[in-house]
Amino acid sequence: MAETGENLYISNMHKPQPNIQSYSLFGESTHLPDVLHCETIADRSVLHDWELAPHRHARLHQVLLVEKGGGSVTLDGKTHALTKGSLVNVPPEHVHSFRFEKDTRGWVTTLADELMDELLVGVGTLRSELDQACVLSADTFVTQTVHQIWIEFSAQEKARALVLRGLSGVLLGWVARQLGLPATDDAKINDSVLVQRFKALIEQHFTAHWTVSQYAKALSISPTHLSRLTRSSNGISALRMIEARLMREARRNLAYTNLSISTIAYTLGFTDPAYFSRVFTRDAGVSPKAFRSQI
Repeated sequence: MAETGENLYISNMHKPQPNIQSYSLFGESTHLPDVLHCETIADRSVLHDWELAPHRHARLHQVLLVEKGGGSVTLDGKTHALTKGSLVNVPPEHVHSFRFEKDTRGWVTTLADELMDELLVGVGTLRSELDQACVLSADTFVTQTVHQIWIEFSAQEKARALVLRGLSGVLLGWVARQLGLPATDDAKINDSVLVQRFKALIEQHFTAHWTVSQYAKALSISPTHLSRLTRSSNGISALRMIEARLMREARRNLAYTNLSISTIAYTLGFTDPAYFSRVFTRDAGVSPKAFRSQI
């Protein structure tokens, strides 16, 4: 969900494809966000006559729940009907657009990469499994969970951050259960599974600064084919996906550790801290030192 406004910034993470906006919502540019963000579907949709053009978010994972009304959503070029109880999972970088019936009610929960990293430590391959744009059918349990996220987000009660983190984990866990695991028969493997395997390999080797060719070789495909798959699935090149993962880890370390910038650079596989600073500045728009000072 997105609009250009006071708290919305055009992403500098990559050059968007023609006619596809790349939006940054709460804190996606230079500032870290609140624990999460939750708003009603109407909050932004009503400003655009209940229709939101194709766009993507570089660092944000969204879960949208329709409580009443409906419409349609287009995810990576495929349109799905939305009805009461529809739950839409939109991972970072996936192109999506919405067309809602007037007065549709529901909520949009937005989670930043930093929170996703925190929640998904030590849970196996769940992060790559959650990286599937899709429409699910919400049951009573997840509907109540999303509603409770909205209540906690809107209030300022004691232990608010702790409760929101817990509810976010519950929501993501429910989504992961519904998604399940795709078949991995190598003889019949499809493009989606190849992209998921690529993302899993990035998690293993991003600090080793593997090249696109090295990842492609591990997947037994050509570098050109790999980038074609990632552009079709996520709208960006394989190289950009590798760089984005490295920079996400850099932001996490700058935000949540007391490590020096030089130590972070070496930890991430850079041999020259000055080069790391130039790469980070180009990606984030501010230097590592400035990024940390803003937190």
